[in-house]
Amino acid sequence: MTLNAGKKRFRETAAIQRKQAVATASPNSPAIIADHIVRQFGNHATRGVVSGYLAIGDELDVEPALQGLRETGMQLALPVVIAAGQALIFRQWQPGTDLEPGSLRTRHPTPDNPELAPDMLLVPMLAFDDQGYRMGWGGGFYDRTLAGLRSRKSVLAIGVAYAGQRMPPTPTSSISSAPSASAAWRNRASTCRPRCR
Repeated sequence: MTLNAGKKRFRETAAIQRKQAVATASPNSPAIIADHIVRQFGNHATRGVVSGYLAIGDELDVEPALQGLRETGMQLALPVVIAAGQALIFRQWQPGTDLEPGSLRTRHPTPDNPELAPDMLLVPMLAFDDQGYRMGWGGGFYDRTLAGLRSRKSVLAIGVAYAGQRMPPTPTSSISSAPSASAAWRNRASTCRPRCR
């Protein structure tokens, strides 16, 4: 089986597993994970920039975490997909900022909002493994973006998921990157610091 075929089958299984994780999760999961992220990482980049995402479908909602990090003095940003094969850019965001639809069902701040370079990123995951690798939807956007950001400065990437999204080792390619940390919801929020490769 080729790497691409293995990843496709893995993503199909992971999507089913995430739906099951969401179905059994507490409706308070976003608030619980927000509290945990703010306590664990709120002082990481005081007055720095944190990027999050606006949840699509059954992704874990990080807006409460973003609001909590904003209260610690961090600036907020959201990712913008420019084109396939490109790294993401990030535009300044706060609740109430005008948004426009993007590709891949995303919403992001309009071009009149300044571009920012995040010091910390909350990264959505379809699945993750014990080695710290994340599996997204296959565009490689975060892999390229993290590689570019990390070539210029120290960046903390926090993968955000339900604990039920943990899978056997994910199929990886030469551009796959692991988040610096993962925040997963079980019966309570927990964080693991996986080994990055």
